[in-house]
Amino acid sequence: MTTSTPLTEPVSGKHREPVSVDFALQGGGAHGAFAWGVLDRLLQEPWLLIDGLSGTSAGAMNAAVLSDGYAEGGPEGARVALERFWKRVSDGALMSPLRRSPLDILMGQWTMDNSPMFVAMDLAARLFSPYDLNPGGFNPLQDILAKSIDFARLATSPVKVFVTATNVRTGRPRVFRNADLTADALLASACLPMMFQAIEIDGEAYWDGGFSGNPTISPLVRESSADDTILIQINPVERPGTPRSARDILNRENEIAFNAPLLKELRMIALLRKVADPGQSEGALWASMRLHRIASPAMIDLGYSSKLNAEWAFLCMLRDEGRRCAEGFLAEHGEAVGHHATFDLDYLLEGV
Repeated sequence: MTTSTPLTEPVSGKHREPVSVDFALQGGGAHGAFAWGVLDRLLQEPWLLIDGLSGTSAGAMNAAVLSDGYAEGGPEGARVALERFWKRVSDGALMSPLRRSPLDILMGQWTMDNSPMFVAMDLAARLFSPYDLNPGGFNPLQDILAKSIDFARLATSPVKVFVTATNVRTGRPRVFRNADLTADALLASACLPMMFQAIEIDGEAYWDGGFSGNPTISPLVRESSADDTILIQINPVERPGTPRSARDILNRENEIAFNAPLLKELRMIALLRKVADPGQSEGALWASMRLHRIASPAMIDLGYSSKLNAEWAFLCMLRDEGRRCAEGFLAEHGEAVGHHATFDLDYLLEGV
């Protein structure tokens, strides 16, 4: 397994008192490799003690793999597990017809916008459902997850995991916790309805968790002992200009829809901080939450089709960008973690 980042790389931060933190991990297909990079770097900081992980779609995969790896071998075990998982994702796509076209490669683009197979698949998804095109319900991630995660060990991991999926019948989120997690629960969290058949669990059908929580913050507030939450954001909240092409319009539409549940929860935190007395129970927990964010402007340049690009070089590029952003976060805000929030939520109240 090749990697450009040695797993034995020493930490650069100075010694300090341990701080318990949670991570909120967004979904976004292959773009989840950015969060892999952020986690890979932060796992090298011995003063950061991970208490809980809330994830959706690719964020759910990262959360479950990290927690299981942590249970087996601590922070280094988590780093090894994450790299092994993403390498399996890449290896599993080696024979996939969904690949960049020669034009995309020549232009140095990671998207598959000019790939005939992607264009054909995109058009077919508007005319046919996955029940028509994939009646057997095959999902290549099923086998990858079975090889990557020991779900019995994950059930007793010291790192809490909260995975969100959307109930198709009610439209409400369901949060799966360590003891409830199975490969099907993770597949449900990543089930885009135009690509995969709904995942049935306990007699209910589920779609991608991004429709109802991307990721869900509530369980981190209610069930974690950490006061600091680091949001690893993949989907751009803001995007310059107005999309004109059908593909760009659809891409922006999806970004807005999948960001909406998260922004709603963050807006509630901002409102609670404005009131003089948030109370002594759950309101106080929300108001006292210290939020931080790690994101990259590089994600703005990546279109929807690149979320299906599992080339190892692309995943490693995203990982390295994640590590770079995590390094920048530590340099700029590391000292604030455990003391005060570094993500200003007041702008979310504008126009409310």
